[in-house]
Amino acid sequence: MIWLCGDTHGEINIDKVEKFFLYESKVTKKDFLIILGDAGVCWDGGMSDDIVQDILTKLPCTVLWLDGNHENFDLIEEYPVKEWHGGKVQVMPGNLIHLMRGQVYDIDGHTFFIFGGGHSIDKMYRREHISWWPQEMPSKEEYEEGKKNLKKADWKVDYVLTHTCPHSIAVCLVTKLMKGEEELQDYLDWVRGNVDYKRWYFGHWHMDAVVKGEHQCLWQKIVAIPPKEEAARSEG
Repeated sequence: MIWLCGDTHGEINIDKVEKFFLYESKVTKKDFLIILGDAGVCWDGGMSDDIVQDILTKLPCTVLWLDGNHENFDLIEEYPVKEWHGGKVQVMPGNLIHLMRGQVYDIDGHTFFIFGGGHSIDKMYRREHISWWPQEMPSKEEYEEGKKNLKKADWKVDYVLTHTCPHSIAVCLVTKLMKGEEELQDYLDWVRGNVDYKRWYFGHWHMDAVVKGEHQCLWQKIVAIPPKEEAARSEG
């Protein structure tokens, strides 16, 4: 089984996953929780990280996460890159697995396209490389990596998981968009127009909402993706 949740922001909103798994039985490390960015697994390199990593490691499932905009990218970049389930990952303490931008993974029989990153609208109040990192926005190489891997997948995946969302979806969520994320949102609109997928999940906006049928923003709600054979039966 795979569960998805929105931003946990380190210790700030991590209690939602702790409480959720108190009531889930028969969960093993072969099951997965995917945090859709702003996980806070790497933030201060100190006690806060130790607390967050310990909480997530003690969950009964294996925790995967994609990066958002509030992450310490300097710390993340220190970890080596390896191959896992068809794509590139970085493994943090406690076997917490960072799903990298532009990768396609096969997990529990489903294919996922992953693209993290986002823009911090409050970065003017933060300190560069202390509480804000320019790597929050993707590089040209990461955009190209995504296109290359989608082409290898024949432009078809089961699910798209991102931190922010396409511009065409964002305008349905808020009345006024902040500047700074246009390039990434436009890229995600390109993905939306060129890739065949069943459903798209994202975080970032701190709300729970379904947009245009197959696009879902997650914040407090945690949703499940059943194993491939169960999903096929329900679709049939």
